[in-house]
Amino acid sequence: MPSLSEETNGAVKMLQPGATIGIVGGGQLGRMMAIVAKYRGFRIGVLDPTPDCPTAQVADFQVVGEYDDKTAIHDLAEKSDVLTYEFENVDADSIDEVRHLVAAPQGTDLLRVTQDRINEKTFINKHGIETAPWREVNDFDELEAAIDDLHYPCVLKTRSGGYDGHGQHVLKNDADLEKIRARGDRGGGFPPSILEGFVDFAFEASILVSGNGEQYVTFPMVRNDHRNNILHITVAPAEVSDELHEQARDLALRLAKGFELAGTLAIELFITKDGRVVVNELAPRPHNSGHYTIEACSIDQFDAHIRGIAGWPLPEPKLLSPAVMVNVLGQHVAPSRALIGEHPEWNVHDYGKAQVRHNRKMGHITVLTDDTARTVADLEATGVWDDLK
Repeated sequence: MPSLSEETNGAVKMLQPGATIGIVGGGQLGRMMAIVAKYRGFRIGVLDPTPDCPTAQVADFQVVGEYDDKTAIHDLAEKSDVLTYEFENVDADSIDEVRHLVAAPQGTDLLRVTQDRINEKTFINKHGIETAPWREVNDFDELEAAIDDLHYPCVLKTRSGGYDGHGQHVLKNDADLEKIRARGDRGGGFPPSILEGFVDFAFEASILVSGNGEQYVTFPMVRNDHRNNILHITVAPAEVSDELHEQARDLALRLAKGFELAGTLAIELFITKDGRVVVNELAPRPHNSGHYTIEACSIDQFDAHIRGIAGWPLPEPKLLSPAVMVNVLGQHVAPSRALIGEHPEWNVHDYGKAQVRHNRKMGHITVLTDDTARTVADLEATGVWDDLK
C-alpha cells in the first residue's frame, strides 16, 4: 500500500492523503468521521446493511452487508488502507481475520473490553479508577446474593449489548426483583449480567480523550442531561472546580495509555455529591456528548479520531467558546425545522436518516454562548422538547 508510510503492530504512522479509510457502521458518527476525513484528503468506504445510509451519502463507496458478514468485511478491507468503526457492536473476530489485509489501528482489545461490562469494569478498576460497586451475576441465586451485598437501589445490566438504556433494569425493591424473575419464568431466561450499586451523583458528565498510539490529548469535561435514558443536552464546559477537571483529565489519560489508544474514546462519568469522579461506561469511538466540539473547539472529536487512526500528531484541543448541544429526536424534527429561520445562532446538523422515528436520533443543534444556563432555558422555551419535561 504506497499511501501507508509505515505500519507497526496495526498502528499507522502518517497515513498519506489519498489513502482509503474503511468505516464499519454507517450511522451519524461515521458520517461525521467521513466528512472530516474528506477535508484531510482521504477516501472513504463504509460497510452498512442499509443502502444510502448516512455515512454512504458522504463516502466514496459502500459495501452493503451486515456488520458480522465476514465476506463483506473482507471486501471492505481489500478496498481500504485502514479500518475503523463507529460503534462498539462490531465483531472483533471478523476484524482480526482481515488484519493481514488492512491496518486496524484501534485494535480489537479495546473492542473486547468495551463490549463486555465485566471486562470494562475490571479494566477500569485495575487502573486505579473508581466505578460503581458491581458484581457479576449469571442466575437468580447470584442476583439475590449480589442484592444482599450491594442493597437497593441497584441497576441490573446485560453483560453485553444494549445502548440508550436498553438491556438495563433499575431495581428499587423486591417487587422489581420479582419482575425479573417472572420474565425468566416466561422463557426470557437470565442472560449473563452485571449488578451495579447505585451512585448518589450530583450530575452526569463525560470527557473525551484521543490518541495516535503514542500521544494522547483530552477535551474539556462536559455536563450531560439524560431524558428517558437518551442524552438530551450537553453543556460545555462542566461548571466544576479545576480540581475536578484535573481528576477527569488524569483518569482519561490513564485509560488512554492503558489501551495505547488510537482514535477517540468517550468516558461517561458520575460526579458525586461529595466531589468524586466515578466512571460509568466507556465508548471506544466519538460520542454524542462530544458533538459540541465541531463548533466550539480548535479541533473536534472526529478530526482527532481520524488523525489518531492515521498516525498524525494531535494538537491539544482548546475550547474556543462555551456551548450547548441538544439532540433532535424523531419527534423534534418537524418543530425544530419550523424554527430554523428564527434562530441564526443554531448550528443545525441533520444526519440524513431516511426514517423519522420517535426517540431516534435524527440530528443535533449546537449553540455557542457566553451564558450556558440562559441558552439552555432559551432552547427549552421554544417548546420543541416539551415532551421530555
